[in-house]
Amino acid sequence: MTKLRLAIVGAGPAGIYAADILLKAERKFDVSIDLFDQLPAPYGLVRYGVAPDHPRIKGIITALRDVLDRGDIRIFGNVRFGEDITLDDLKQHYHAVIFSTGAIRDADLDIAGIDAAGSYGAADFVSWYDGHPDFPREWPLDAASVAVLGNGNVALDVARMLAKHPEDLLPTEIPDNVFEGLKASPVTDVHVFGRRGPAQVKFTPLELRELGELRDVDMVVYDEDFDYDEASRAAIASNKQVMVIDRVLQSWRQRPSVNNAGGEASRRLHLHFYAKPLEIRKDAGGRVAALVYERTRPDGEGGVVGTGEIREVAVQSLYRAVGYFGSPLPGVPFDKRHGVIPNHEGQVLRKDSNERVPGVYATGWIKRGPVGLIGHTKSDAMETIRHLINDQGSWWQPVDPSEAAILTLLASRGVRWTDLEGWHRLDQHEVALGAPQERARVKVVDRDEMVRVSRGE
Repeated sequence: MTKLRLAIVGAGPAGIYAADILLKAERKFDVSIDLFDQLPAPYGLVRYGVAPDHPRIKGIITALRDVLDRGDIRIFGNVRFGEDITLDDLKQHYHAVIFSTGAIRDADLDIAGIDAAGSYGAADFVSWYDGHPDFPREWPLDAASVAVLGNGNVALDVARMLAKHPEDLLPTEIPDNVFEGLKASPVTDVHVFGRRGPAQVKFTPLELRELGELRDVDMVVYDEDFDYDEASRAAIASNKQVMVIDRVLQSWRQRPSVNNAGGEASRRLHLHFYAKPLEIRKDAGGRVAALVYERTRPDGEGGVVGTGEIREVAVQSLYRAVGYFGSPLPGVPFDKRHGVIPNHEGQVLRKDSNERVPGVYATGWIKRGPVGLIGHTKSDAMETIRHLINDQGSWWQPVDPSEAAILTLLASRGVRWTDLEGWHRLDQHEVALGAPQERARVKVVDRDEMVRVSRGE
């Protein structure tokens, strides 16, 4: 019986699903899987990319935990690919590797003034409020009026976190420094801008509904955005998700805060549709002063065209939530244009040809780009695993595939890796920190402290 020693780089949902699918697959070989991650804790974007007030989505962690707690997958946390281990190292000790490193940086937005002080990427802000250990502990929340560019779930998460009263986040796992930062924020108005209309948004009904449930926050929508064209009406009639979104927005139109008239809340969250960003206007000091945008209109086919009407909204900071983008990995082919590892159904291809790279695979967002919900990651991983199994004849031939070899290598390099038992220690420690305040947990943010707790030092 062939024994497969597999390395998976990236311990988020994509990597864990891939490991689980392979272990459950009918196969003619034995499997031993090591899961590596640069962070001391597993779960990737579920831990560090989902807003803390989303317990339903974070419930996915329960399913991922069940996979890891079976004990048939080894975890090596706090191990940086390209520094602590390399692709050449993996070839020495494994038959194949799957990269599932995701996409964690912001896609670019090429408009004038995007480099202004106070102009931020949403992904960086998300990493801050989720307590990512590799991001600064402080965030400049000094604006009364804020713009958020984008009409996806991340844009709504960012808008909600900015507008929500921080006291309402206390039952969650929000880090202490994030709570204190949000508490000091002078924000009164958050403006969300999307190029297209209400029937073409990318966010889900659940995300939208949550906005309308915020305490002491008025939802502001504008009647001019609801003069639907035939394509929009068709979308509402034929797509249940679009129909629910329209129903929620229409209910907000009945509230007294619509068009800025008569709302009594201390904060307002505005949704602007048919707004194409053109420029971030700066003040004399180079800071964000206003967003300049062009009013668009439907083109009759689900898209939009410009009207030539230019508008301006005064804001003091701005967040672009126009998508995530993958990062290159040392020694691994990378498509700079699309931010992914070039591949055919998960089989990695050389950068300038369609020639396969033997033994190297990809899954998740680094494979297909940052599209789809977490559930899509399972089918994505199944596709990659199917090819890996069928490619048995082209795997690497490692010099030392023993399970002890990688331990010896990491120890020789002084890597302070964390394992599954260490994650259990950290998990219990965070839950215990939250217990006195009846909070879900208090997330440990400092990397060194995470490692010390995990290693029982």
